[in-house]
Amino acid sequence: MSDDGQTRAEKLASEIADAILDGTFEPGSRLDEHMLAARYGTSRTPVREALRQLAATGLIDLRPRRGAIVALVTSDQLEVLFVAMGELEATCARLSALSMTPIERRRLEVLQDSMGELVAQNDVAAYTAANTSFHTLFYTGCHNPVISEMAIGLRRRLAPFRQAQFRAVGRLARSHAEHAVVVGAVLAGNASAAHAAMLRHVSLVEDAFEELRNVPA
Repeated sequence: MSDDGQTRAEKLASEIADAILDGTFEPGSRLDEHMLAARYGTSRTPVREALRQLAATGLIDLRPRRGAIVALVTSDQLEVLFVAMGELEATCARLSALSMTPIERRRLEVLQDSMGELVAQNDVAAYTAANTSFHTLFYTGCHNPVISEMAIGLRRRLAPFRQAQFRAVGRLARSHAEHAVVVGAVLAGNASAAHAAMLRHVSLVEDAFEELRNVPA
């Protein structure tokens, strides 16, 4: 698949995920490829790839002869996933405090500063992309490929839910402030503080998403 095709599919997957999470596409409804292609002004090829990506996150089920069906994701299911994500990312932060190289620490510091500018501009799209880069620095900075691979896989599964949090009022600023605590601990080499700060951050990500989901339409 070409780079352009992959980019279209990823963007489309994000847009469909937003429509699912805001209730436009309700649980149990069928997502027809022709309907989605017409709705988003594209061909069926990126639609098909986007649906495969969403199936990997659990947002939809791909069923024989029925196609894509919007899944019902319960709070209990999300709780299990976010607890696992929190423990993995907290471990990455703890190990990063011990293992990050000076260059990696500097990259983390620079990215944190640049994300502050995005908060000031209220640039949700750019902050969302930078947020992925921010957490990726811990996956690589922990210097443990097994833990890193597990964290990346689970993050992909939770990506639609983590991205949705930024629609909540004031969430960008709160996220950046939470990041600052993690960064401060890592730069100070305080492994236990880094672990605690990241664990709290991921739990607040879950809280922000649940708060957003419970807002009446």
